[in-house]
Amino acid sequence: MEKYIFRIKRVDPEKDTAPRWEDFCVEMVPTQRVLDGLIKIKDELDGSLTFRRSCAHGVCGSCAMKINGKNGLACQTLIKDVPLFYPSSSRCGHKRAADRDIRERIGMIVLEPLPALPVIKDLVVDMEPFFAKNQKILPYLINKETPPERERLQSPEDQQKILQSITCIMCGSCTTSCPSFWADKEYLGPSAMLKAYRFIFDTRDRATDERLKSVTQMHGLWRCHSIYNCVEVCPKEIDITKHIIKLKQLAVKKKVR
Repeated sequence: MEKYIFRIKRVDPEKDTAPRWEDFCVEMVPTQRVLDGLIKIKDELDGSLTFRRSCAHGVCGSCAMKINGKNGLACQTLIKDVPLFYPSSSRCGHKRAADRDIRERIGMIVLEPLPALPVIKDLVVDMEPFFAKNQKILPYLINKETPPERERLQSPEDQQKILQSITCIMCGSCTTSCPSFWADKEYLGPSAMLKAYRFIFDTRDRATDERLKSVTQMHGLWRCHSIYNCVEVCPKEIDITKHIIKLKQLAVKKKVR
């Protein structure tokens, strides 16, 4: 077991007029996850600490947050893989980090809510603006042809083209790490455009032109400047920028403005 300081950016709208930082000292095994540390703090040190979690296995995307300056999933991030901060003077007691001085060199993990979204409390943000962007691109199969007796078939080759885009868990890490979204809250964001790609390049779908128009509007496709922040933080390692580039190529080819 090793000691770690969890420095958490907290805000309680009912009490605080501005965010505040609070330190907690916990003993962890380096192979444990950041989420394990948060659960330990909530169970043993401060029950008022608020964060989201559900599956705890990198499937639901609920525990997305900023971990030492980079968006990621707390359930998928091992303590040993976090690039720790080492403050010049550490305070770490049995409960909170401010309890007593020690001379140990203790690593610090800084946790913040996802940026660019309204904070509800502590590490919980309002995801409604994010989900609303995804709804704008019609995230469902559109095909008015008479359905077959069983399912609409797709070749393995065609399925491979959309395989990466299907693995998106909509955690919001990519969109909230995008400078274009920081500057323009109306911007669709990489997650919504990846979802548009998933259906536009699905050979069973029949709404390509309609979706292209939805992503090429003023706050859409052409606001992406290929900065690759979205690729850097995607917990599923999806090359989101590559998918957006393919959307741009298709929009030019079809002359959709």
